[in-house]
Amino acid sequence: MTETSTPIVPHAPPVITAKPARFDSIMRPIRAFQPSYIPVVMVYFAYGALGLIDVTRDLWIKESLSFTPSQLAGIAVWLMLPWTVKMVFGELVDTVPIFGSQRKAYVLIGAAFMATGLVILAGAAGRWLTIARADHLYIFGAMLVAIGTVVQDVVADAMSTEVVARTDANGNERPDDVVRVELGMVQVLGRLAVSAGVLAVAGLSGWLADLMSRQAVFLIALIIPAISVAGVFLRGIETTERRPIDWRILGGGIVFGIVVVALGVGGMPFGQEIIFIISMAVVCYMLGLVTAELDHKTRMGILFSTIIVFSFRSAPTVGDGFFWWTLDELNFDAAFYGTLRQTGAILSIAVMWIFSRQLTETSVTKTLLWIAIASGVLSLPNIGLVYGLHQWTEATFGFGARTIAFVDSAASSPFVQLSMVPLLTLTAWYAPPGHRATWFALMASLMNIALVASQLQTKYLNDIFVVGRGQYAELGPLLVWAVTLSLIIPVAAILLFGKRAVTHAHVKHD
Repeated sequence: MTETSTPIVPHAPPVITAKPARFDSIMRPIRAFQPSYIPVVMVYFAYGALGLIDVTRDLWIKESLSFTPSQLAGIAVWLMLPWTVKMVFGELVDTVPIFGSQRKAYVLIGAAFMATGLVILAGAAGRWLTIARADHLYIFGAMLVAIGTVVQDVVADAMSTEVVARTDANGNERPDDVVRVELGMVQVLGRLAVSAGVLAVAGLSGWLADLMSRQAVFLIALIIPAISVAGVFLRGIETTERRPIDWRILGGGIVFGIVVVALGVGGMPFGQEIIFIISMAVVCYMLGLVTAELDHKTRMGILFSTIIVFSFRSAPTVGDGFFWWTLDELNFDAAFYGTLRQTGAILSIAVMWIFSRQLTETSVTKTLLWIAIASGVLSLPNIGLVYGLHQWTEATFGFGARTIAFVDSAASSPFVQLSMVPLLTLTAWYAPPGHRATWFALMASLMNIALVASQLQTKYLNDIFVVGRGQYAELGPLLVWAVTLSLIIPVAAILLFGKRAVTHAHVKHD
């Protein structure tokens, strides 16, 4: 088979400038969009649309599987491993064409992994796949979905830097501030696409879980990998950049992956912690290789910015116990969770859209500081629910737990996507030619290692404050500690390193 897709070429600059008009924040995402962005946004849309299975999966785990919240946090560490070895996929996408393709072919491969994983989950839930216990089939199916998502994400990340031209039609260098703003807008559009995917299925995720069997929902989700494939066929694009394989990255990443699998299969004590330490060492070493050509000041600025974002993403969460408690004690159901997700997705897109200019032109430190503080404040209603706040509000004001949860979810939902835009823009700006997928993959690997740290801390908290099905006496202290740490860790990092971190797309306005 011969690849005939159109190569990525410089396009006419979008109608955005470094000097926005009064209402440019509203119109900028529309004016910035280019047809060449279609494959990127459709892959990101499919990633967000995977949320279609979230409520069904979580209810199936509670109803039919035997995992505790602590075990689920540990499993989440293993499911993050494909993301921590993302540099292997990135190096392959940068250097190894498949039938002449470095973009389309890998999107197809990712879709195949996702589809296979979804079929396995459906078979386990429907009990017609009996080659292993349902618990084990869940882990295997979820791992395949994760691998497929990572492969597609690597391709989309690389394309998100390639669709922005560094030169104009005459071959002249475009101004740095304009390129930075456009790179930032591509990242905003990517996050908007993820949010749009979430929005498209948020309500459905709960409503389908309420109306259909678990296996039926997993099978319906097969449309999601088809969406990502459709994007590259609607406007198939390929990179023109070629370079030899860097075996320090590819070989090192493969060896690292083998070690990780051996530790996981062997059941070594503290295996997850050992993997975390090895992952950090490997990724930081490889980042050092890729950034070797940057000047020392820039490298240090990127380092401190990365530490701040790492700290933000490594903060612990409460785990699955709170979700189970809302089902058992507050009588929340799948349909209500669908409504929560739908509302949150709408607000996430609205906030991202309205603040697109600020997100692309404000420093990492300022953005994450206000997000951390706001997230901490907006977690207070959940703590209040555990300690009976809803009983007082219902007696005094006439509204109870569902109203509190609805308002809290709606207010806090945009922050997950907002927090990633500053780092993605920074990463896109410094992505070196010929290493774009690898560079993005390494930075993403580091950020996903932060999520491993988050899950490890979540596991530790759940080991200290034990909650389970019908056992929620220690949920209050667990939630208080999780919220407190999620505020202290990022704020401390910002105070320590904020002044030495680099800013991105810092554009002066008249």
